[in-house]
Amino acid sequence: MLKYDFHIHSCLSPCGNDDMTPANIAGMSFLAQLDAIAVTDHNSGLNIPAAAEAAKKYGIKYLCGMEVCTNEDIHVLCYFKDVDKAMEFSRNIEENTFKFDNDAAIYGNQLVMDSEDKVLDTVEHLLISGCNYSVYELVDICHSMGGVCYYAHIDKQSYSVISVLGALPEDIAVDGVEIYDLSKREWLIEMGYITAETPYISDSDAHQLELIGEKENFMHSDHPLYSYIMQD
Repeated sequence: MLKYDFHIHSCLSPCGNDDMTPANIAGMSFLAQLDAIAVTDHNSGLNIPAAAEAAKKYGIKYLCGMEVCTNEDIHVLCYFKDVDKAMEFSRNIEENTFKFDNDAAIYGNQLVMDSEDKVLDTVEHLLISGCNYSVYELVDICHSMGGVCYYAHIDKQSYSVISVLGALPEDIAVDGVEIYDLSKREWLIEMGYITAETPYISDSDAHQLELIGEKENFMHSDHPLYSYIMQD
């Protein structure tokens, strides 16, 4: 069984606080007694190597992740076991994302760091813009590179597959869903959005350090994402 948080934003995301550095995230995750984490910045994996290294120092399992915004404005959590494969995917998304200059005074800084929280670079284009891919295309690309996809916060009123499309398309082989407020799971089942068998996760979507691990979620060995993380 793993205590996890697979939706955390670092200081690379413009909405993430500047103190959401790789080392701080790893340290706070350790204090929260998390067994596994994923840093899922918007449309970029540039802080994945540093976060993976920082997590390793604390003995925390690390799942390489990104929160990608499709051209329909649907947020999808894309996960990879391998840092190199995740970075290849990140480069693909960067090359196929609408580029608008980031105004840090409005949206926030976008800081690339090493595992000791030294600033290496800043990203100049706004990372919360949508990419060129539809949700159909994005899921296919992620799967073709060995990743898995979960629709992000399907119970929220914005940037969720339900708020945009009104349902989970049956012809997309998504691997599961994220439910931000788990008390809404039964309602989602009753409404027919998901079934009782739909794999789900629930995360903090933390943008501040104090929110990491706040939800006390545990993943059992029969969960498909657990198997994905643990297999060689």
